[in-house]
Amino acid sequence: MVLLVAACSEDADSPGTTTGGTASTASSGSSATSGGAENAGAGGTAGGGTGGTGGAGGAGSGGMGGGSDGVGGTAGDGGAAGGSAGAGGGPAFQPCPASGPCKIMPFGDSITQGFNVAGGYRAPLFHLALEADRDITFVGSASDYSVPMVDGVTFPKNHEGHGGWTIEGNNGIAKLVGTSIPNYQPNIITLMIGTNDINGNINLADAPNRLGKLLDSIFMRDPNILVVLAQIVPTRTDGTNNAIMAYNAAMPDLVSTRVSMGQHIVLVDMYTAFTNDTNYRQTLLGDNLHPNQAGYNRMAEVWFEALSPYLR
Repeated sequence: MVLLVAACSEDADSPGTTTGGTASTASSGSSATSGGAENAGAGGTAGGGTGGTGGAGGAGSGGMGGGSDGVGGTAGDGGAAGGSAGAGGGPAFQPCPASGPCKIMPFGDSITQGFNVAGGYRAPLFHLALEADRDITFVGSASDYSVPMVDGVTFPKNHEGHGGWTIEGNNGIAKLVGTSIPNYQPNIITLMIGTNDINGNINLADAPNRLGKLLDSIFMRDPNILVVLAQIVPTRTDGTNNAIMAYNAAMPDLVSTRVSMGQHIVLVDMYTAFTNDTNYRQTLLGDNLHPNQAGYNRMAEVWFEALSPYLR
């Protein structure tokens, strides 16, 4: 499965961008949680996979090299990644505090909310962080579609996932930026949005532009925030998938443009992570748009793969 990374640069005059190929697949992360969900509007879909990509820097067999600005790649089976930050390198930019939990704001629609499976990707992501001894919490104005505990630890149930919401408009997540970022001061945002725009056929040609404006508004509020942006996963409908692929294809340019401005953003490919499973419509989706438990677990793996170099 593919992980595309745009490296975060401390120096706005010389930002680094790493691109690469496909690394090996890690085992599926399991969640200790499950549960039902209330009805909600259609939401963005997400899936995930693992595998780092890198630019400069050598790697052992099965692993990809690290980035030239200190963002280390992720090793595959038997491989040892190493960027300029050292073996298994770490990023020069550190969004998380030296002490206390790193505040992550899950930002999106009903997939972020957790439609079909309570906790969505958030519960298995929290499980992976606990397993790796990384200190995180989730923040946001919503707390629905959650679970009480994960691995015997109280689950941080807050998020900004809103069922049926689009990028902009009356039910657009763009309107939350002006309140949610100053109110909750996240260190990192996991952003996946656009499925409702596509499923509702809302000015599809302009959707990448709307996403770009959303990103700009986030960085205007907090230039020190890290955004992990996800390319959305496929649905069960071929026609919708064609529109999704066009939308996803615009994201690398959106990311590289903002990296060149010194902004901190990482792009992950959720679409390929799902389609690598030729039977994903049955194995990873619970309905036409939303993941099932296996899909959310896959999605959590992708988020964690991108987040882990930044977590403490």
